[in-house]
Amino acid sequence: MPDMQSADKPFDRDVLLLRRNRFAKQAHAHDFLLQRVAEDIAERLEIVQRDFPIALNLGAHNGAVSRVIRKLSNVGVVIDAESSVELLEACDGHRVLCDEEALAFADGALDLVVSGLSLQFVNDLPGTFLQVRRTLKPDGLFLAQLAGGETLKELRQAWLMAEAEILGGASPRIAPFADVRTLGSLAQRAGFALPVADSETITVTYASPLALMDELRRMGASNFLAGRRRVPVTRRLLLRVIEIYQENFGLDDGRIRATFEILSLTAWVPHESQPKPLKPGSGQISLAELLGRGGKA
Repeated sequence: MPDMQSADKPFDRDVLLLRRNRFAKQAHAHDFLLQRVAEDIAERLEIVQRDFPIALNLGAHNGAVSRVIRKLSNVGVVIDAESSVELLEACDGHRVLCDEEALAFADGALDLVVSGLSLQFVNDLPGTFLQVRRTLKPDGLFLAQLAGGETLKELRQAWLMAEAEILGGASPRIAPFADVRTLGSLAQRAGFALPVADSETITVTYASPLALMDELRRMGASNFLAGRRRVPVTRRLLLRVIEIYQENFGLDDGRIRATFEILSLTAWVPHESQPKPLKPGSGQISLAELLGRGGKA
């Protein structure tokens, strides 16, 4: 029977924290995706025509995002907030032991909040957005990147097929990630203005399905869903997963592909200086004139 608690809290965050602490010393060797996200966040910030004296990197992991955005001329002090003590030790500069679901900052204390590949693992994303909104000053910027629903779709399919074949049913193994429309909607509900969400799909190749699963484990991102089966994976099941993955997603050179979808959200705290939509009926040019129909709509 499904765990009813897992519907409200899909992630076992205690297990997530244990795994992040366990593999923290190896984080730098398995943060290629976070490094890519860090560069993208920096590029987006660089084109913003305003300064951010106090910034927060929420769910900082090993500080990869902070190390990049600290180089920007429009970003001042950057604070790393991370719930893993071991990962926090790998960060530079100002550091705060802080969970993404319980922000330890005063109202309106921050000019900028960024987050790279962390918020997809919170149980209460709407609540986290509300807390971020609370901590930002008017005209403050929230810029987050997180994994989207297409992430690891090949691995998800391989496990589903193997478990259905051998066990007669599937256990939750891949996280229920958000999509672009959901992100924009949640930002609006949290009171943000001008939310913009977009998506990028990245395809990575690995030597084998086992190599992919090992990297996920060393990222501290292996299965920690609350509704997962609490029994060890059998050798027979694992071998079948590998076979299915290789058969369906193997490449000509023997390697396998893995998909990562990165969702990006940019949203601002409302401020009087921001552009506002015109009131209905306030336009100065008619649609008929724009269409060149001489007033005949």
